[in-house]
Amino acid sequence: MQSPLFAYTEVTSQERYALQNPQLLRVRLDGQDDVLARKGAMVAYEGLLEFDGEYQAHGRRRRQSRAKENLELMRCSGQGTVYLANLAQYVHVMDVDSAEGLTVDSSYVLALDSGLNWEVIAVDSQFGISGSGAYNLNITGRGKVALMTSGQPLALQVTPERYVNADADAVVAWSSSLRVQMQAQTSSQSVFRRRGNTGEGWELSFMGQGFALVQPSELLPPQNAVTGQGVRAQYGVGRQGAAGQNPGNIFTNR
Repeated sequence: MQSPLFAYTEVTSQERYALQNPQLLRVRLDGQDDVLARKGAMVAYEGLLEFDGEYQAHGRRRRQSRAKENLELMRCSGQGTVYLANLAQYVHVMDVDSAEGLTVDSSYVLALDSGLNWEVIAVDSQFGISGSGAYNLNITGRGKVALMTSGQPLALQVTPERYVNADADAVVAWSSSLRVQMQAQTSSQSVFRRRGNTGEGWELSFMGQGFALVQPSELLPPQNAVTGQGVRAQYGVGRQGAAGQNPGNIFTNR
């Protein structure tokens, strides 16, 4: 049997985290250091691996529920190779060190080393606005984390002389050392309305020393798509399904 498909062979790499392609992550496990991955993200594996739901302390689960910042993880352990992906989003591997943590929206986390610590934190905001504004995950320690974006992202450097503003719905992650403020520069009577006729709304302002990661999309990943009520909505059908409720989502357009 012959086909151009057979050119897409396994990437040869001794690195623990390696990109099989821009939308597929390959993680090597040596039987000692586990990896925590988004539930359901495994698409293939080789070797003697086990997958278990990751236990969360009651306090952490309660804080996540209250903040609506829910990261459900599974523990991948054993010896072998696991391939992880989520809805064909672009994957990016980052190093987290003990000197500088990473703040990220849980919607964009694909996997992380089990030795890293993560907690739900509040971002400076006067209002409970959806998107990247109210609560996020603060990841600390030393290890690697794999993030996802809708399209190729932009990493913006922030310095004391150069602060950065970004649309709250486009922000993926930023250095935990940065000072962050949420603001809505609007001339309308209600800050909950989009600014004038520009279509722009809430912004995050970053100050200090570090970086901010922005994706070329102001839409949440499709696992966060809002659905309507009823039986048809459960199956994603019709106006009550994901496509009907999220007509601007690139993953639902046909």
